[in-house]
Formats: sequence, structure tokens, C-alpha cells
Amino acid sequence: MDKKIDNLLKIWQKKNILGIYCGNKSEAVEKIMAIIPQGATVGISGSVTLEQLAIVKSLEAGGNKVFNQYKAGITREESLELRKQGILADYYLTSANGISITGELVFLSAYGSRTAGISNAKNVIVVAGINKLTGSLEEAIKRAKEYAMPLNYKRLNWDASKIMCCQVLIVEAEATAERLKVIMVGEDLGY
Repeated sequence: MDKKIDNLLKIWQKKNILGIYCGNKSEAVEKIMAIIPQGATVGISGSVTLEQLAIVKSLEAGGNKVFNQYKAGITREESLELRKQGILADYYLTSANGISITGELVFLSAYGSRTAGISNAKNVIVVAGINKLTGSLEEAIKRAKEYAMPLNYKRLNWDASKIMCCQVLIVEAEATAERLKVIMVGEDLGY
């Protein structure tokens, strides 16, 4: 682990955020599975990072109920309902769109379920690749809006005339110690 990441984990510790470093995707999956107890309910946000980890499949195979709004064959209304249920789950699993070297986490959300889950869930796990780390909060916001958002427009076939990311959440610290856990992965993941 490089000095920059070590320093970031120390910053998060001072901000009541538990920072965890995993060298690669398989270590990250192992860590998530160790944190989330078997049988716990799990809400998820839309995330290429989570897709790359195939974590939903692992959690379901381990006996967890995952409120998966992306399950094949469900209606838009069912998807929106699963998002709401996910916010109230035992754990909420997501990824950041940008992370500053000073510890701020930046998230964009279309329907608000992601920002609500991060803000309100009992336990939150943020998984992010090293590629999401930036030199400042301003750069993290810019990365989210100018890099990640256009790629998500394309990935989701979103009508470019409609605003996709209607909410921006910046997490600077956490009031409840270790409610929020950030797993930094030492490889590129997601957008």
C-alpha cells in the first residue's frame, strides 16, 4: 500500500469512517463477505464497480437477501420499490464517483435512492478502485460530473436531453463511528 493510501485511511479514521485497503478485486469481495453477516439484507446502488466484483451473486449465494433493482424481467415500478427497500436494508453497498485525497467522497444519484441509502442506512460499504482517487474535492466533483456521468449516460442508454444525476452527495465525515466503511481497491474499477 502506498503512502498516499495509508494517509487517506488515517484521515478517514479521524472522520469516523473505517477505511480498508484491499490489493485486488478478490480481496475486496472476501472483505465484503466477511463484513456482511449471512442472512443480512443488502441494498445496492447502480455501480459498474459492484458489477465487476459480481458481489450480488456472491451475496445471494451466501444466503443474503439483496434488493436488486436491476434484476432481469422486473418493471420500472418494481425497480423503484426495490430501491426504496434497499435503503432500509441491514447493509447498503455502493461505490463513489470520486474520492479526494483529503477524504471527501462524492456520489451522484438519479432517483435519490443512492444518496438516501448512503445517508440513512444502518451500515454502508463503499467500494472504490484506485482510479477514483483525485487530488482535491473540486477534482473529485469534476471527475464525477465530467467523466463518470457521461459514461453512465452511454451505459444506461439514457436520453441525453434529460438530466441523469439530479442529486450530488458529498460525505466529509460520519457522525456514527464506523457506520460508513470504505474499501479502497488497489486496481482500477468502475468509472
